[in-house]
Amino acid sequence: MKANELKNATAAELETKSAELTKELFNVKFQLHTGRLENTAKVANLRKDIARVKTILREKRG
Repeated sequence: MKANELKNATAAELETKSAELTKELFNVKFQLHTGRLENTAKVANLRKDIARVKTILREKRG
């Protein structure tokens, strides 16, 4: 996910995206701890994506 794509989104879309990514992170962490996750880098990528979304959201709110 690119920051440029997020800057064009509205605040409501960013909040929705943040919630979706948080749910996905929970599911990926669950898979990691049960031994089903093959790509362990996905956890770090999701955390970075969530941080990007929250940063852009804060910038929009002022």
